[in-house]
Amino acid sequence: MTMSGATVEIEGVTKRYGQVVALSDVSLEMGPGVVGLLGPNGAGKTTLLKLIAGLLAPTLGQVRVLGGSPRRDPKLYGRIGYCPESERLYDFLTGFEFLELCARLRRLPHPEEAAERALERVDLTKQRDKRIGAYSRGMRQRIKVAQSLLHDPEVVLLDEPLKGADPAQRRTLIEIVRALGEEGKTVVVSSHILHEVERMASQIVLIHKGRLLARGDFHALRAAMEDRPHKVALTASDPKKLAALLTERAPVRGVDFDETDGQRLIVEVTEPERFYRELPRLAVEAGVRLREIRGLDEDLESVFRYLVER
Repeated sequence: MTMSGATVEIEGVTKRYGQVVALSDVSLEMGPGVVGLLGPNGAGKTTLLKLIAGLLAPTLGQVRVLGGSPRRDPKLYGRIGYCPESERLYDFLTGFEFLELCARLRRLPHPEEAAERALERVDLTKQRDKRIGAYSRGMRQRIKVAQSLLHDPEVVLLDEPLKGADPAQRRTLIEIVRALGEEGKTVVVSSHILHEVERMASQIVLIHKGRLLARGDFHALRAAMEDRPHKVALTASDPKKLAALLTERAPVRGVDFDETDGQRLIVEVTEPERFYRELPRLAVEAGVRLREIRGLDEDLESVFRYLVER
């Protein structure tokens, strides 16, 4: 790890494919934990992951992983795990055979044991002897993730790992990603499905058309969006009484009743911190019981749309 604590450092990186600019002057640092790499298809996410993995060289700028250059130091490949978006696999091999082969290619000392551990980690032990060609799409995703974890890497790069997985498989993969982050690994997860990234990562990197739009904690990014009100849903025992009090006393721009639920208010809040601080006191003063308080636009999709539209 570098002196700054960053495990991945991107400095002024531009990547061109002929006349096409995939990334333009991107600079950022990532450290241990889970980072969500967000952006629409074609934003440059896969290119950035391949640069970090050492599979591509930048046109301009520098990429450092664990203090070294993945293009110049082959030993770093043993400390990086990469799960590509591509589904090209050896369909004639079983899951165990595939992972054992990958372990042998990595020259791991006990390839059979490494394969078994990786199968167990992604919950494919029962399908170890089934040919990959007969795997479901979600199972194929998990075997790809398994090969990226065989050698217990310090940096794990996952390109659209949830693609094609059913809800149960998604839950398994999300738990795996969270666990890797809790173990102190640097995990970079690429996705364009915002609510799934929100379940895995608190830190995000937002890329659009090859440019870095934002980075950091998405709640902090949303809190910085001061030029439009926050929307909050409130369910209360006496919504009309609460609505009147909020309109008169709270920092709100407007209060509406939810058409689908007469007990629910949709409040446009202009000063969120002050609103959340004063709301309980106002409810007690009015003799109203609050049953639910929920921010409606503090998710990643709201942040993403705001930044792209801006």
